[in-house]
Amino acid sequence: MGVIRDLCHKYTTLTEDEISTIEALAPFLQIIADLTDADIFIDCPCRNADSIVVAEAKPSGFPSSYQKSVVGMLAKAENEPAVARTSRLGVSTKQMKAVTQENRRTIQSVEPIRNGDHIIGVLIQERHIDEKFFTNQRLQSAQQSYEAISGGFNRVMPENNWLTECIDEALLIVDEGGIITFRNTLAKELYQKLGYIDDVLGQPYDNVFLVNADPACEGSHMEVEVGRYVLDVKRIPLGAPNMAFVLVIRDLTWRREQEKALILKSVAVKEMHHRVKNNLQTIASLLRLQTRRSDSPETRKVLEESMNRIIAIASTHELLAQSGMDEVMLSDVVRNIKSNALRSCAGPHLKVAVTMEGGDFTVDSDVGTSVALVVNELLQNAMKYAFEPDRRGLIRIVMTRGDLYSRIQVIDNGRGFNVRDATKSRLGLSIVQTLVEDKLFGSLDIESGPRGTQVTFDFRNQLTNPDDVT
Repeated sequence: MGVIRDLCHKYTTLTEDEISTIEALAPFLQIIADLTDADIFIDCPCRNADSIVVAEAKPSGFPSSYQKSVVGMLAKAENEPAVARTSRLGVSTKQMKAVTQENRRTIQSVEPIRNGDHIIGVLIQERHIDEKFFTNQRLQSAQQSYEAISGGFNRVMPENNWLTECIDEALLIVDEGGIITFRNTLAKELYQKLGYIDDVLGQPYDNVFLVNADPACEGSHMEVEVGRYVLDVKRIPLGAPNMAFVLVIRDLTWRREQEKALILKSVAVKEMHHRVKNNLQTIASLLRLQTRRSDSPETRKVLEESMNRIIAIASTHELLAQSGMDEVMLSDVVRNIKSNALRSCAGPHLKVAVTMEGGDFTVDSDVGTSVALVVNELLQNAMKYAFEPDRRGLIRIVMTRGDLYSRIQVIDNGRGFNVRDATKSRLGLSIVQTLVEDKLFGSLDIESGPRGTQVTFDFRNQLTNPDDVT
């Protein structure tokens, strides 16, 4: 028995005939994957609300979103809402976000596979959500790969015309006489948007071609602007009876508009963070001036602590202004906090080394700002109170990335303290606890003894919903 049949028997209630239908579709997945430069899957509904991946195909000339095979893995309804919707309602679902079994964000388009009125599975077309990255790495496939595509396409047409409606690209087939003999629905709608009144089906290709194709470049991608539309055009020779070549057209208009909007947003974000940083530095300067004029040691101490907190926030906004994005590298945030703390506590008595481990991942601006304040408080406390004057010491800052929550540890080999009393009496630790629990939605743990102190806090990687981000 094959893999598809084994998985269907184990996880689904499909009949033998329905399983045979799924098996008959599986050979066409590679053809569709190569035509669309997308990962293609067949999922079948399980006995519970989830689905099981029974077949897959990765594009031959384009990077896949997956490192490993996912056949036999479950597709959870909460991670793949497009699959759940199509399986439940029996309707197509286009361009919906999903999270893969490898915890990557993708965009799915899903078509139902029917046996009469019964939904027996779904056909999924999936692309990485950051397809621009892959587009920049696009590989021009060798001629034999296109010959394989054309041979497979000949088998798809015309018996399985419905498969072409599952593809998120416009398809045109041109015969040896230069006449368009087939177009799918997306192609018809695309040419209507471009201003063509009549259906392109049956027309000479010379009347509707979008780009002059160089025979030496057949099979490559060409980007062309038609009015306000930006289209990616791929011409694949078929060399079959009544099939000279197939044209695959992808509408990139929305994506290019989003890229332009992102550039404008980046400029605005840079300016916003730059102004915030300048304002915070002005406030810190005023506090520094007030500190110098104060005769009270207690007042100077409070003002210096407030000034250090403001500088910690300002340093994060400085990094955000440089990146132009609403996210920042965590190691850069902590490195700035470390430098500021060493400067503020500098003196002949300070013989403490501060090291950093990990942190090579990005966090959004809200996370970065709150983490900066927390690490600043912990580092300042350790440098001021953990060590006897003139004693050498070590403070380690360890940053560990997790899937949903990440963790930071501030560890010193100082003299320790009474955790219960300090938590009640020290404003800094009270600020830390409030930030971790209320702003970072994490937890705080403090362990201290004669051999040193270890403070551990975790935080949610994203405070904003990624689905709300354009």
